[in-house]
Amino acid sequence: MTMRDPATGFDAIIHAPNRLRICALLDVVEHAEFGVVQERLGVSASVLSKHVSVLMDAGYVEQRKAVRDTRQRVWLHLTKDGRAAYRAHVAALRDIVGH
Repeated sequence: MTMRDPATGFDAIIHAPNRLRICALLDVVEHAEFGVVQERLGVSASVLSKHVSVLMDAGYVEQRKAVRDTRQRVWLHLTKDGRAAYRAHVAALRDIVGH
């Protein structure tokens, strides 16, 4: 499922503010723990989970679960397609504002 305009790179899935922020955060790291992303965005776990689910359904984000310090942890990372879609979307936004 993608809502990317192939002519411009604008992606309606990524464009939602929290999803854009998730992609921006994940673009500069190999992976990030769910709790760290939640803290950086200042959202509840349920809000973050909802947005991550949309990004996962689009094939843009994957998650890995593991036990660490006796607690289940979730790490998120952009897929190759997710990184390409995010960067194309940022380029489309720059074109829109003339930069």
